[in-house]
Amino acid sequence: MTHDELIAASEALAAVADHASDDRAAGLTETAETLADLAERDHGADHGRLARIEYTLRELQDGADEQVGDGIDDALGHIKAFRKTVEGV
Repeated sequence: MTHDELIAASEALAAVADHASDDRAAGLTETAETLADLAERDHGADHGRLARIEYTLRELQDGADEQVGDGIDDALGHIKAFRKTVEGV
């Protein structure tokens, strides 16, 4: 199973974190680090964990400017693509 999608999601969030407000930037950076960590693990990204990350990103996206919102959309797309490769629900 490839973890390239998680790496791409992490990179998308890290790229827009500098353009976000302080609180939103901290959340984006933390989530980017979590995704990078999950990408390095053999087992660690299950549907439940990824769903919680998606929820967090949607909360961070609410009220974000267009550039940050687009970066979060990009990350969500990569996470969705990765979830298609995860067994289970």
